[in-house]
Amino acid sequence: MKILITGASSGLGAELARQYASKENELILLARREEKLLSLKDELLEFAKSVEIIVADVTKFEELQEKITKVGAVDLLILNAGISLGHHGSITPIAEFKKLYDVNVLSNHAILEVLLPYFKKQKSGKIVFMSSLASLFSMPSAKVYSSSKRALNAYAEGIRYRYKKYNIKVITILPGFIKSELTDRNEFNMPFLLETEDGVRRIVKAIEKEKRVYAFPLRFYLIISFLNLLPHFLREKIVNSMN
Repeated sequence: MKILITGASSGLGAELARQYASKENELILLARREEKLLSLKDELLEFAKSVEIIVADVTKFEELQEKITKVGAVDLLILNAGISLGHHGSITPIAEFKKLYDVNVLSNHAILEVLLPYFKKQKSGKIVFMSSLASLFSMPSAKVYSSSKRALNAYAEGIRYRYKKYNIKVITILPGFIKSELTDRNEFNMPFLLETEDGVRRIVKAIEKEKRVYAFPLRFYLIISFLNLLPHFLREKIVNSMN
């Protein structure tokens, strides 16, 4: 199986590469940090059928698309690249707002603009969008991040409907807090925090089962779902008390 993973230099992306490293799989790992990619490649070469790295900034869309074009068809695409601005109450500068949307939303379309024709032609394959439970409930301190992931959910849903007839499986993953470089920067208590290996193991299992949408941990998802069922005035009170 030929697998392309974006945001592969650390965190969930690197662990996804580790868990998919087998003699049946050709890994293509894309990220900005060449040194980390080379280190990961050295680590995985003895386990995987092959390991190729692509050094690219996903916000430089033309350059990104040129490099993706050389990849050609893949069997599994995991769109994992993402950033967060952290949690704060100040107004987000427009440059930071744009960069977050460029990484979390637009880069995925830039890649799919190139790869969807290949998926369509081969009439098979899986596309995985890495969203977040934060997309289901927007805290005031993380509104930009939450909105980007909610936009990603809507985009993934549209792709799922459009390409179902070509036997392309589209999977949206909505994790809670998983230990990574992103969560290491958080200075608050993170409920139901999962270790990286455990979180990624669950993601891999969901991909294997071809779940359309997979939200976890279940307890965290149920709490968010319950909050969303409350009347707006009550939900607002709870959010303000938490914030």
